[in-house]
Amino acid sequence: MSKKTVYLISGTMGVGKTAVCQELKRRLSNAVFLDGDWCWDADPFQVTQETKTMVLQNICFMLNQFIRCSAYENVIFCWVMHEQSIIDAILNGIEAECCEIKNISLVCNEETLRARLQKDIDRGNRAPDILGRSIARIPLYQKLNTAKVVTDEKSVSGIADEITRGEV
Repeated sequence: MSKKTVYLISGTMGVGKTAVCQELKRRLSNAVFLDGDWCWDADPFQVTQETKTMVLQNICFMLNQFIRCSAYENVIFCWVMHEQSIIDAILNGIEAECCEIKNISLVCNEETLRARLQKDIDRGNRAPDILGRSIARIPLYQKLNTAKVVTDEKSVSGIADEITRGEV
């Protein structure tokens, strides 16, 4: 099996993870993208020890399937991952020994985040309570063992450029 690159992209809600990962998927050769939210899309959304364990197992299973599949060279994953223990659980649950891991946090200031989320709220894509929850998580990303990519005043394309050029 050839060496693969696994991109773990974390960041608070509204920072631009999904948009950047979709752009990376288009730019990188033989790429596949998994959003952690797809592994835990339920109604009602319930946060319990059982559901937290389940979602991590779902994520690791899917990532390992992509890692094992010879069709893919680049595996892109994004999720909120606001605690180092979440990142560590994923790294411990995947077959990382055959991969180069690029562990990245997308970060921005409160003003930028507030403006991005307000657009989503105004469009009806997010509930208003997202503002407080997401803003509260901003400082948590500075504590993580990840490369930080500041997204303020940058386009999705510009952020993807930084990542693909290996500037992080």
